[in-house]
This record gives sequence, C-alpha cells and structure tokens, in this order.
Amino acid sequence: MGIDEDKRATLRRFAAVGAASPLVGLAGAAEGGSDVRSAIAGYLTTTPGAHFSKVRDDLKLGTGEAQHHLRRLVDASVVEGYRDGDYRRFYPAGEFTDFEKVVLGYLRRPTPRAMLVSLLRDPTATGATLADAADVSRATVSKYAAELDGVGLLSRDGGYAITRPETVLTLVLRYADSFGPDAVSLAREADSLVTYDP
Repeated sequence: MGIDEDKRATLRRFAAVGAASPLVGLAGAAEGGSDVRSAIAGYLTTTPGAHFSKVRDDLKLGTGEAQHHLRRLVDASVVEGYRDGDYRRFYPAGEFTDFEKVVLGYLRRPTPRAMLVSLLRDPTATGATLADAADVSRATVSKYAAELDGVGLLSRDGGYAITRPETVLTLVLRYADSFGPDAVSLAREADSLVTYDP
C-alpha cells in the first residue's frame, strides 16, 4: 500500500507543478481526463526532452500505464514525441523548435551535457579540459563532439565551439533543476557569463 500512496503523492506533485501550464488543462480534457495525464503534462513542462523510461520511472508508473497515457496525450496533440537515436523523447506540443529539441535531448545525456556546460563556461576549452569535466576519455569526447557537430550543435573548426550558445544557455538555465548539479551550478554563475553590449 505504501507504493500506491507514494505513487499518488508523486502524481499529485507533478500535476501541481505544471498546474500553471495550459497543457495540464488540455491533458485533463483529453479523452475523459486523467490525473496521470495531468501529471505527465506537468512533468514534461518542467522536464522537456525526458525519454519514455525517465517519464515512467520518475512518475512511478507501470510500463503499460505510461505507454497508454503518453499515447493519449500524443493523440490529443498535448505532447509530442521526437526520435533521438535509440530514444523517443517527449515535449509539450508546439513548445520547442527542432533545434531546441536536439539541444534538450543532448542536455539530458550526462557526457554531452558536461561538455556543453564546460564550453558555456569557457568557450576556449580543449578536448582534454572537456574530458576532465565529463570524467571520460579523450576518445569519448571526440565521439560526442562528432555527434554534436553532425546535428549542428557544435563546430570543430579550430577547436570546439557551440554553434548557438545563446539557445543552449537559455535552455540550460530554464531547466537547470531537471538536468542536475552541473547545470544548477552554471545557472548560479549565469550573471558572470552574459554580457550586455548595446
């Protein structure tokens, strides 16, 4: 019985977190409404780009239950799925551009996120610096750098450079709490990273 109470509390919390979002109203109205759908919509408002397993696990849902409610939300155009390699990630419908979805997908992965956060802090960071920050080998940094380059998020001409740093920084800051300590730390330093030059 403790698991059911824990699940109910989790669902209520995420439904409340997203209560200000118009998506929650749509989710509740979708095909007869559902507290689970409201919770999923609220969760995705605060954690856009979460993949299926993360949605399921964080909301303490069963696999079939999560599939059913996500399918209803997608069918009702409240939520949209976006294929990201082996993952299907979910977003509030119509909220993000394709590029922003790609950014959020990579920010949900620990190694690329550590690399991007390091480059936001220090645009001159080298491969060795990125490897240290991500606690991975240089070969792993090279692998992810090639991927990020391939999706248009990173340029490797003469070093490593984020192609649209303002977009990446905005998304890191807006959803820092959902990414983890490295993003939260960057958010605390944001004032020192942004300059205004009229």
